[in-house]
Amino acid sequence: MMGHLTEELPGKLIAVEGLDGSGKSTQIYLLKRWLEMRGLKVYFTEWNSSLVVKKATSKGKKRQLLTPTTFSLIHCTDFADRYERQILPLLKAGYLVLCDRYIYTAFARDAVRGCSRPWLRRLYGFARHPDLTFFFDTAPETAYGRIVSGRPQLKYHEAGMDLGLSSDPYESFRLFQRRIYDEYLAMKDEFSFVTMDGTVTIEAQQERVRAVVSAAYDLPSFRWRTLR
Repeated sequence: MMGHLTEELPGKLIAVEGLDGSGKSTQIYLLKRWLEMRGLKVYFTEWNSSLVVKKATSKGKKRQLLTPTTFSLIHCTDFADRYERQILPLLKAGYLVLCDRYIYTAFARDAVRGCSRPWLRRLYGFARHPDLTFFFDTAPETAYGRIVSGRPQLKYHEAGMDLGLSSDPYESFRLFQRRIYDEYLAMKDEFSFVTMDGTVTIEAQQERVRAVVSAAYDLPSFRWRTLR
């Protein structure tokens, strides 16, 4: 069972993690465009986007039926579907697979919701860890400001309202984000995150992301129609 987790695959898995509003999605999009412009084989996937699981997730959230455990399991099902249908086959096919959030999102959010950390690591034990994980270290206050200024309303689970932290969605979101941030900080060393300074400009962050990826891999070998 564990063999495929350590087996060297021709593709590489690169993930970004961080709070909502940390800038991670912008950075992975810019990296994707840069790699594509160089003619490389790139595939992009994002958290909680399996079409197979989407209806069940939406229904459970809408009716507020999900306990922390069922919430965690339904997201794991979503991830497993994408992992087995998309991520793993494309790694085997020699692609650079870019993930906007990976299993560490579940580790952080679900632990804050009260799920056991060892249980979460076992739950996602089928998944490879990324070859590179960038953690965008942005202060919760900064990330919070970016999110609330751009959204007229926060969703119930997004704001962590199910945790009973506050009856005010914005205060609940602020407290929820702070707890998630603490979980990320606790995981940094355990999973060898490449920490990115969330206070510098978008351009400076992207320059460093490209430099790290370029130094880690022989990018020309991922070009289309490369003879190996």
